[in-house]
Amino acid sequence: MPGMDPRTFCTQSRVMIVAGKGGVGKTTVTAALALVAARAGVRTLVVEVEGTAALPALFGRHDAIGYEQVTLRPASKDAAEIIGRTVRPDDALVEYLDDHGLRRLSRRMSTTGTLELVATAIPGIRDILVLGKVKQLAQRAERGEPGAAELILVDGPAAGHAVTMLSTARGLLDAVTAGPIRTQATDVDALITDPSRCQVLLVTLPEDTPVNEAVETAFHLEDEAGVKLGPIAVNGVFQPLDLPADPAAAVEAGGIRLDADDLATLTRATEFRRRRQELQQRQLDRLAAALPLPQLQLPNVWKTDLGPEDVAGLADALAAGIAGLVPS
Repeated sequence: MPGMDPRTFCTQSRVMIVAGKGGVGKTTVTAALALVAARAGVRTLVVEVEGTAALPALFGRHDAIGYEQVTLRPASKDAAEIIGRTVRPDDALVEYLDDHGLRRLSRRMSTTGTLELVATAIPGIRDILVLGKVKQLAQRAERGEPGAAELILVDGPAAGHAVTMLSTARGLLDAVTAGPIRTQATDVDALITDPSRCQVLLVTLPEDTPVNEAVETAFHLEDEAGVKLGPIAVNGVFQPLDLPADPAAAVEAGGIRLDADDLATLTRATEFRRRRQELQQRQLDRLAAALPLPQLQLPNVWKTDLGPEDVAGLADALAAGIAGLVPS
């Protein structure tokens, strides 16, 4: 049976929210997925909700992106454009008020600190404002407006906050009976619970605690937010090596001469890598047993500061994993 092509994968939902425990490489996976989509000819908007410089750095930029969209990677003959923007609650509220003819009020709220007061007075309003902006961007694309992105990738918050964020709409629907907040919550809930419009891609590492948290987050997202879960991206997977049982014998058979110290170091390194491979495989098997989702495995990158070339390599691996998925 033929696998899934990247364009089909990247257009099966208008919005894809990438979430995962802090430190698992969520933003890196977001950047790699954006590149996969762009290579497939899908114009992609990456929405950042935390406003750090991590995402633009992966595309070779050295400045944080703001509320207005910027080009992260220009279109070329081989790929569509990748654009990016940061969506913060305060900016989203100001824009909402402006759009509803309340420009003077929005400016006054911005200069007096009233925005913080509003956010404190209405629990969940920050998250609904961010998701409301994402909903607006999705609707622009659905209406076929010029310049709208075909795919909106949300570099979401850490896993715990992601659950809270995505279940906010349902909470507000229970608490608010009428008015613009309920309307916004209704529209957001309709977006995130429609699999053709939105899905969540979880990111984890093949390690004990991240796997535990990924499984727990997956069930919370399905039960509390009603979202569709896509495949789970497993980051930092060691490339399997066919390691010799006896490094000394392998060295001798290869005609390589090593002194005792170097041979001892090689033996320890071989054993360490073997243990790591076995540990990772146990975690991958445990994840598969606990969470029946396809896995997209990305290789470990032996660097701390990643750049465009590293993202390109991860995009290759991600595209290969997508090609191995069975279309639903």
